[in-house]
Amino acid sequence: QVQLVESGGGLVQAGGSLRLSCTASANILGPNAMGWYRQAPGKQRELVATISNGGTTNYADSMKGRFTISRDNAKNTVYLQMNSLKPEDTAVYYCNAHMYYSNWDYWGQGTQVTVSS
Repeated sequence: QVQLVESGGGLVQAGGSLRLSCTASANILGPNAMGWYRQAPGKQRELVATISNGGTTNYADSMKGRFTISRDNAKNTVYLQMNSLKPEDTAVYYCNAHMYYSNWDYWGQGTQVTVSS
């Protein structure tokens, strides 16, 4: 069973930056994508960004240019660099690992990001 452990959330002022990390407890074998989703109070969970184990990235339009996703396959870790943060970026950010063949998803427990105005 793969567990995803996130870190790096916190409180930051608008315009600031944060870097989230997510490490899988075991090697994620096979074609997959790791990524980040977020959920603000009263809203549905939404895509932030994903990256395949081959390096292909996908971003939600509102994050393009401000957020950068990367991964280190040797460390089973995915990162999310968030710059120019806005109050509307406030949410719980969840790490995800999606297995292409089985269509199975692993989720982390979430990390809170709060951006003050």
